[in-house]
Amino acid sequence: MTMDDIKDSATSPIIAQSPPPQIGQQNSEGFNLKRAGERLRAAAALYNYTSTDSPGLCAFILTLISYLLIVATFPFSLCLCIKVVQEYERAVIFRLGRLLKGGAKGPGIFFIVPCIDSYRKVDLRTVSFDVPPQEILSLDSVPVSVEAVIYMRVRDATAAETNVEDYSHSTRLLAATTLRNVLGTRNLAEILSERESISATMQSSLDDATDPWGVKVERVEIKDVRLPVQLQRAMAAEAEAAREARAKVIAAEGEQRASRALKEAAEVINESPAALQLRYMQTLNAISAEKNSTIIFPLPIDLLSQYMKNGNSKNGKNVKSKKDLLSDDE
Repeated sequence: MTMDDIKDSATSPIIAQSPPPQIGQQNSEGFNLKRAGERLRAAAALYNYTSTDSPGLCAFILTLISYLLIVATFPFSLCLCIKVVQEYERAVIFRLGRLLKGGAKGPGIFFIVPCIDSYRKVDLRTVSFDVPPQEILSLDSVPVSVEAVIYMRVRDATAAETNVEDYSHSTRLLAATTLRNVLGTRNLAEILSERESISATMQSSLDDATDPWGVKVERVEIKDVRLPVQLQRAMAAEAEAAREARAKVIAAEGEQRASRALKEAAEVINESPAALQLRYMQTLNAISAEKNSTIIFPLPIDLLSQYMKNGNSKNGKNVKSKKDLLSDDE
């Protein structure tokens, strides 16, 4: 039976060919559907086997000729057959355009067949690259320019060569697009203060997208955030005003504490009259330490209070006498 016969038999209406279902019969409708599914799976398996594992007669002849040439030119053919890759490299081998079984080869020595085998080296080391500055409009409509750094490495060399044309270039483009998409959902305050969460979100998104390519995104870092000049000036003025307000509040609190301390000191001095004289002497000592020509004579306030009381009493008598004179004239 050929593959075409299997396909025709699998796709043919089996239910229509079978007799009408009756009670107790085994060839019921469900049984026929099950057989049809099995035939379809068998046909698909046969088709996949012939398309992937059977290179054909021409490929078999070319392979045989290549092996004969290797044997005929031995040991000179070893120079073309033996290849070496480093510890951090893997070799993906294609034989007549088809991926060779066994996956990537290396590290160390591996064998290829000249004329029919070709291989590509894939570097497994971590690679870093800069994402170009992206002009982004944040969620609160503020234009910003953001730069980032991406660290990635190849996890599966076979997938990196067969599933994508250029995994490095594709990852760079995807990183730039992901950066714009992620930052477009954040406002300016979040972009400036929550860089770690933004980096983690980008890393998770890039890692999921590049997993079929065999690429592992290890780290994402926001390198720089640039704001327009006018916005920088406005933010600087706002910050300066906030600092001045805080400075005034701190100065007011300091004056309040100083007034309380002076009040307590005045109460202590009031309890001990000798403390005031000691304070006078301390002040004179501090002034005399400086080189100046100022001379201060301390004068007790108690003496002045007596003169002030006498002056007030005299003024009161003069006022009374004037009032008496005015009354006599009347």
